[in-house]
Order: sequence, then C-alpha cells, then structure tokens
Amino acid sequence: MTPSPVQIRSNTVLPARRRPVTLRTADGLALVGELAVPESAPPVATLICLHPLPTEGGMMDSQLLRKAAWRLPALADLAVLRFNTRGTSSADGTSEGVFDAGDAERLDVAAALDRVEAEDLPAPWLLGWSFGTDLALRYGCDPSVVGAVLISPPLRFSTDNDLDVWAASGKPLLAIVPEFDDFLRPDRARERFARVPQCEVVAVRGAKHLFIGARYADQALDEVVRRVAPGSYPLPRRWSPGESAGAPG
Repeated sequence: MTPSPVQIRSNTVLPARRRPVTLRTADGLALVGELAVPESAPPVATLICLHPLPTEGGMMDSQLLRKAAWRLPALADLAVLRFNTRGTSSADGTSEGVFDAGDAERLDVAAALDRVEAEDLPAPWLLGWSFGTDLALRYGCDPSVVGAVLISPPLRFSTDNDLDVWAASGKPLLAIVPEFDDFLRPDRARERFARVPQCEVVAVRGAKHLFIGARYADQALDEVVRRVAPGSYPLPRRWSPGESAGAPG
C-alpha cells in the first residue's frame, strides 16, 4: 500500500543522510557543524548556511536554516551545510573562539568553502540570513561559489565596495527582503542593491526580519529553491515516502 502524503509542518524532518562535521579554520579553531545530503540521489547543488547574529541568538539552528536542512535534501536534492561561527553555541555544541563582529569570521566562511571542496559537493551557493548575509557579501565572492541568497540583509557590516565586488563578478545575488524588516525594507534594499545589476530583490509581503510564521518561512524557502534548484520549484506542501525531488505533492 502506498503511504498517504503527509502535510509538511514547521517541525517536519524529512529523510536525508545527516552527520556532524567539524570545520577547521586557518587560525586553528574547530567549528561545530552538520552536513545533510539527499538520501539516495546525488545533490544538484549545495547550500552553505550563514546564520544570524550570535549575540542576538543566531546559530546554525536558527529556524529558517534548520528548516532548510530538514526539508531541502528530500524536496530539492540539495546538500545543506550548517555550522556555528566562532564562539557560537547551539544544541550541537559550541564552536571554538570568540565572536569578532564579522572580521575574523572571514576564516569561518573560508573553512566552510574548504569543507565543501573536500566533500566534493557540487555548485555551492551561500545562504545567508541577517548577519550571515554580511558574511556572504564580504567574504563569499569566491571563484568556487555560484552565487548567494540573502535573507533579511541589513547591510550593517557590508560596504558599497563589497557590493561592487559582487557586481564585477557577475555572480547571481537574490535578496529576500521582508516588507516590515527592522533594518532594510524593500524600497531601500532596491536602492542599495542597484549597485549590483544582476541582483534580484524579492519582497515578502507581511513578513518581518525573523520570518516568524510558517507561511513566511515557506515563501523564503520557495525563493531559495527557485534560484538554486529551479526544477524543484515550487516546493510541495505535502510529502510521501519515496517521492522524488520536484515531484508534485
């Protein structure tokens, strides 16, 4: 008997091969992380998740990144690498080092890129949220990186020079901006990101900076997949065991 489809809820964890990983930085720190890959198919692309500000509770388990790791290997055949930047704690443990306001964290981003290369994972994309978007913009325009998705970008630590680097690279940028963001709302985001001609700014109506609410989280993940794995867009809201990525649900 074929199992009945189940509704995907906020805490639904879909099948994947998940394992803890340790990232090693150039300055000798061990960072706590997790790699989730599709259960049976090879991944079509890779998300490197960069979490919100740790001094405000941001970590690898921040809800949008956790949902990405729980859903996207099964629904979109994506590999998802999450990790705690230096000095950041989650249920998986605490990364060594201390928070450095986005400066020494450049080595954390480099360690994640090194891990993706060591694992031979395909087509790495950066998925930054809030503070993580600043890390992506400042340190993520690496030759190995396909592009970046920026959720709730505050542009707090990033400069116009960082945007100009992305503009010159031609690498795709997608900025997912809440209508009622605390730091950078859609109209202002379009002005700031106009320096990057290839950047697409998508406004999420009704959403706030933290994307609280299942419909807003679902919209954010849909937008991620639309850019990174378009064959799986839109994501299904129901899932059946044995269903392949991109199949209707």
